[in-house]
Amino acid sequence: MQPLGPDLAHTQPRPVHWVATAAAVAAVIAGGSFFQPSDAKATTSTTAAAPGTGKLPAAKAPDPRAADYPMNCGRARPDVVDRGSADLDGDGRPETVAVVRCPTAFGTPPSGVYVLSQPTGHAGAAPRVVATFVDPKEGMSIGDFAVRGKRVSATLLGYSSAKVPRCCPDLERKVNWQWRDGKFVLKALPVPGSV
Repeated sequence: MQPLGPDLAHTQPRPVHWVATAAAVAAVIAGGSFFQPSDAKATTSTTAAAPGTGKLPAAKAPDPRAADYPMNCGRARPDVVDRGSADLDGDGRPETVAVVRCPTAFGTPPSGVYVLSQPTGHAGAAPRVVATFVDPKEGMSIGDFAVRGKRVSATLLGYSSAKVPRCCPDLERKVNWQWRDGKFVLKALPVPGSV
């Protein structure tokens, strides 16, 4: 499998490869901020102490199966194919990161990666999408997904052309997201074989 981002006809990274990689990463970051809801901010909330304990009750992570995702699967609901939960933004309440895609009988439909937060003060309210890491419109699949501590990592799998069968992505790039300075920041890891 070839790395995602560089000019695939060459094996030695040149300045043009780094410019192309930077442009691809910038497009993913811009797309992520473009597709976030306008109120997509992690906020600190106060929760009443559990009676008689003086301690805050443990917050429950949002259920990704109950969320409404900004993707069109026709009459079907998106399938949650992977998920992980942690307090990513340090507000004392866990978020859930969900990898979702439309159900299909064959091929590999593109995936979306969304951060979910549970609304406060609305008992039984569905979790809401507060950030989009990968939009299905980008045509990528997700591999090696993990939530560890405050970091979300994944391998983005894509296609070098429309002629590549949708079952078999031929491009890949390892990335991670982390909360920093009030927003999620994407970091693309070095392309395999680059210096």
